[in-house]
Amino acid sequence: MGMAFGKIGVETPKHEVIASTDDYEIRKYPPSVVAEVTYRPSDFNFDKDGGFRILANYIGAFGNPQNKSPESIAMTAPVITKTASSEAIAMTAPVVTKSGGEEVTMGFILPSKYVKAEDAPRPVDERVVIREEGEKKYGVVRFSGVVRENVVAKKVEELRKWLERDGYKAVGDFVLARYNPPWTLPPFRTNEVMIPVE
Repeated sequence: MGMAFGKIGVETPKHEVIASTDDYEIRKYPPSVVAEVTYRPSDFNFDKDGGFRILANYIGAFGNPQNKSPESIAMTAPVITKTASSEAIAMTAPVVTKSGGEEVTMGFILPSKYVKAEDAPRPVDERVVIREEGEKKYGVVRFSGVVRENVVAKKVEELRKWLERDGYKAVGDFVLARYNPPWTLPPFRTNEVMIPVE
């Protein structure tokens, strides 16, 4: 019942809040290990979240874990999504897309007990990549509700404006972080747009 009202009952990444304004936070995240899959939504009936089941199968969320151990891996939050156009574009907008030709990368941050990529069970599905993410600093804006392209685009635009106003330099594309399962009532959902900064 608590999850329907936005309770996050799984491990979330530890971070340090370096600065906070009324509009956003600057956070520093320590290194982590991520399981991710890159795919074209057209391979999943144009579902941009089509990779979720692949990653959920890897950790064993729907039954037997699809990894070589086989070891069940605890679910964590958030689910990270980013979109890259098939063309080289300097600043792409994850989840905010204009055509069906883009690739989406979805990632699960693995529990903190996995310190190195080789500590994590090897995936059976070759589409799942396990990699280490180094320490990163992000500008982060939080919002609730259903994640819609126009809402994400507005949040990204606002966050970029605020970061620039306050002297932060964006150093990459943004990612979308979603903390709740789809059955969480929209007003209670926790979503974040995160832009890496220097």
